[in-house]
Amino acid sequence: MHEMGIALEVIRIAGESIPAEHAGARIERINLKVGKLAAVVADSLLFCFQVASKDTPAEGAELVIEQIPVKLYCRDCGRQWTVEEPVFVCNGCGSAQVEMISGRELDIDTIELVDEDSDDNQPG
Repeated sequence: MHEMGIALEVIRIAGESIPAEHAGARIERINLKVGKLAAVVADSLLFCFQVASKDTPAEGAELVIEQIPVKLYCRDCGRQWTVEEPVFVCNGCGSAQVEMISGRELDIDTIELVDEDSDDNQPG
């Protein structure tokens, strides 16, 4: 299950992304963009993240996964479209000169922190 490796890497990157001046901050939310062709099972990734984040700044954080559709571009006619099935010819002109422009992503989009020691988080 490669989802555990992905979860560990997301946690590592998120932890290393905490600025030094916010060293005590806790990660509240991580937003991922995952392409349909990235072969990631969202439920497995969520489970692995929950297990792997224990005793890290990401423990208890929400992992939000946005699935990115597969989009193609035809180099011959310039058409762009979203595909649902594995047919990689232009649905406009029939050309096989197509380029995938999205669908393989596995990116951390944003990381949201809560600085629990900050006065901003105290009731006022």
